[in-house]
Amino acid sequence: MEGTKPKRCGSKNVLVILGFLFFLAMIALITVGLTQNKPLPENVKYGIVLDAGSSHTSMYIYNWSAEKENDTGVVRQVEECKVPGPGISEYAQKVEEMGFYLNQCMDRARQVIPKEQHQQTPVYLGATAGMRLLRMESDFLAERVLKAVKESLTSYPFDFQGARIITGQEEGAYGWITINYLLGKFNQTVSWLRFLPRREGPMETSGALDLGGASTQITFVPLSGEIESQNNSLHFRLYGKSYNVYTHSFLCYGKDQALRLKLVSNIQDAENGLLRDPCFHPGYEKDMNISELFNTPCVTKDKKSFPFQRLLIQGTGNYSACLQSIQKIFNTTYCPYSRCSFNGVFLPFLQGDFGAFSAFYFVMDFLNMTDSTLEKVITKMQTFCSQPWNEVKAQFPDIKKKYLSEYCFSGTYILALLQLGYGFTENNWKHIQFMGKISGSDAGWTLGYMLNLTNMIPAEQPLYPPFSHSTYVFLMVLFSLLLAAVFFIGWLIFRKPSCLRKGVV
Repeated sequence: MEGTKPKRCGSKNVLVILGFLFFLAMIALITVGLTQNKPLPENVKYGIVLDAGSSHTSMYIYNWSAEKENDTGVVRQVEECKVPGPGISEYAQKVEEMGFYLNQCMDRARQVIPKEQHQQTPVYLGATAGMRLLRMESDFLAERVLKAVKESLTSYPFDFQGARIITGQEEGAYGWITINYLLGKFNQTVSWLRFLPRREGPMETSGALDLGGASTQITFVPLSGEIESQNNSLHFRLYGKSYNVYTHSFLCYGKDQALRLKLVSNIQDAENGLLRDPCFHPGYEKDMNISELFNTPCVTKDKKSFPFQRLLIQGTGNYSACLQSIQKIFNTTYCPYSRCSFNGVFLPFLQGDFGAFSAFYFVMDFLNMTDSTLEKVITKMQTFCSQPWNEVKAQFPDIKKKYLSEYCFSGTYILALLQLGYGFTENNWKHIQFMGKISGSDAGWTLGYMLNLTNMIPAEQPLYPPFSHSTYVFLMVLFSLLLAAVFFIGWLIFRKPSCLRKGVV
């Protein structure tokens, strides 16, 4: 009949098929997206480094992703533990106590590190100047201490990798690595930031100034790159970049041993065992056996040459006189190179910024002089050293007498070392940054040690998503096109009749 509307043929069956295909394509698209982008299992490794210094031992726990960045792990500090008691060199005659000595911190490590990671977690102990001095006295005693350390650490469920006495050059260089890592000078990135553009070329690195109880280190990259003394040259490759580093460690010039050197050099001025010392506060007195000054390889004089057995130290509190007495322990008259620091040791021209840590920071932080100009530091030291001992004790009642009494000497010694020893002046003093922690990690050699050791730990195969990037893109495009095609066909069916009944009945 005329006027009869066109009739769609088989449209219901087609719509059912298209609906089914649409549903399947949608499910496939969602499944691929969720599967590809689900969080990957965390693949984190741990490492333990024990810093066995001359006066104490500290344990640091680090972790890093197993997928390393340019062959070097991205390491961060997650725990610090101070071992109660003195340095391990003091246990030379009582090595049977070494197990108890390390117990508290190693038990803490078992709590911090996941149990399933214990057997894969390496443990390293590095001993510094205190053990270097013990080895100078007796190889037998030094080895006995290290053997006791090994027996103690192997009793824990970690992967003990060794205990050794690191060289002064290593201590300085690892400290340099630490501060430059923490300051972001190596261009390291974490894996989830890899889509960001990287900076081209390394940034200018900072030098490192380290001061302990028995030694002090200076490390930096010279401007010219030429190091006249090859004994002071070390090469590192970190994050795809190479660095030729100058470093030197002055054994016996840590603040504790330097005080002994100064006192011994002043003993000749003592009258009947009485030494008036400008490096201690007025009113301060200390009575000591003279043999205490000579029980170290740093002091070579024969104690028997002195007519008295005991020494009474009386403080006079004079910064200028203290500085003059300290300068006697630095020999600046001899230099076989184009330029020297002291004691005939080569030193390139100072270059760039310097990070000063360990005792440099602790002393300057106590004196509240970490951000002061050199002129202000000198003025503060003049005032502080002349302050009566009773007033100082009343002002700082919670600080142990031994440490409090030595801040005048330590502050003055730092000024003498940096100015006379290394050549810092008012002009470049502003380039010294006294630092304790950076981004939650301690400034010191242990983090640099861990960073260098991760270069020796093979990177594991990364945990990849189930599909490669190209496969993932192909599947997402395919299912998206299928969805679009189904939608388009369905739209055509509703817009145009598929078959018409022709003619009139």
